[in-house]
Amino acid sequence: MSRYAMLLAPSANRVYAAQAGRLSHAELRAFAPVLSGPLDDVAQTRLGGVEYLTFAAELSARDVAYLSNLSAAYALFERTPDDLLRPVELTPLDRYDSDLITIPKYAGKTNEQFTKLLLNLTLLASASAPRMLDGRLTVADPLCGRGTTLNQALMYGYDAIGVELDGKDVEAYKAFLQTWLKHKRLKHTAELVPVRRQGRRAARRLEVTLAASKDDHRAGAVQKVTVLHADTTELGGLLRAGCADVLVADLPYGVAHGSWSEEGGLSRRPLDLLERAVPQWMPLLRPGGALGLSWNTKVAKRELAEDILVANGLQLVAYGDLAHRVDQGIERDVVVARRPG
Repeated sequence: MSRYAMLLAPSANRVYAAQAGRLSHAELRAFAPVLSGPLDDVAQTRLGGVEYLTFAAELSARDVAYLSNLSAAYALFERTPDDLLRPVELTPLDRYDSDLITIPKYAGKTNEQFTKLLLNLTLLASASAPRMLDGRLTVADPLCGRGTTLNQALMYGYDAIGVELDGKDVEAYKAFLQTWLKHKRLKHTAELVPVRRQGRRAARRLEVTLAASKDDHRAGAVQKVTVLHADTTELGGLLRAGCADVLVADLPYGVAHGSWSEEGGLSRRPLDLLERAVPQWMPLLRPGGALGLSWNTKVAKRELAEDILVANGLQLVAYGDLAHRVDQGIERDVVVARRPG
C-alpha cells in the first residue's frame, strides 16, 4: 500500500486554519466510500516542520480526482521508500477562477474553505456521491445570503438554487455575479422577475444561466442559478418537489444574524427557524438526497437539532467530531442527514 502526504492550503482565517487539519482528517474519512480501496493510517503528521495530512492507500486516477476536491487540499505527494515526496497532480472539479468565491467580502460571510467542506460532507452522504465527479447535480441553499454556497456549486459544475429573505442580499448577489461574468467575458443571462401566486406577488426570482466557455454555450452545456427572494419557511408552490440532490445551509448564529419569528421580531434562536423550515425543505430533496447544516452550538444544542431532523424522517450520518471555534461568541458544529430512498 502506497503512502501519501497532503499539504493543506493556508487560510486567511487564522482561527479556522488552526483547526483545518482536524477537520480535513474527518473530511478525508468521508471520501472513503467512493474510493476504490480503503484508507489506512490517516493522521496529522509534521514533515520538515510542516503539517501534512498523511494516509496509506492505493489510489486510482479517479480516486485522486475525488481527493483533489478536499476543501483544504493544496498539494498531494506520494511518499517514497526513502521518505521523499513525489508530487501527484491534483485534478479538482473547479470550472471557474477561484475569485468567484474569494472576491465577495461582507459581514457574516462564511469561510470559503468551510463552505466547501460542508458541501463535500453533504454530497458524500447522499446517493449522488458516485456522480460527484461527472454528474449534473443540483445544490440548494435555503438560507443563501449572498451566495457563497451557490458559487461553490457553480465551481463544481452544478446547478444551484437559493432562498433568501433579505432582498438587498439577493440584489447584491445578482450585481456581483453579473459583474463577474461580464469581466470574465462568459456567456450568460440574468433576470430578476416577480413570482405571482393566486394573483398576488409571492416572491421575486433571480434566474441566471451561464456557460464556462463559448464551446459549452454553443453545445447548450449551461449551468443555472435560481435565487428566490422569499421566506424559507413559506415555500409552498415556489419550488418544484425533488429539485435538489443536496441541501446545505448555515443557520443564523444568533450573534450578528437572526431569523424573523412568527411574532414578527428577530429571533436569535436558530432552532426556532429549523423547526419551521425543515418541513418546507424536505419536499425539495430527492430520495437519497442529503441535508447538511452548520450552526452555533452556544445558542442551540446539537441533540435538539438532531431531534428536529429525525422527526422529519431524515437519517443521521455519523462523521465524528466536526465542532470548531469560529470566534469568541461562536462554536460551530455540523450535522448531516440523509433522506431515505
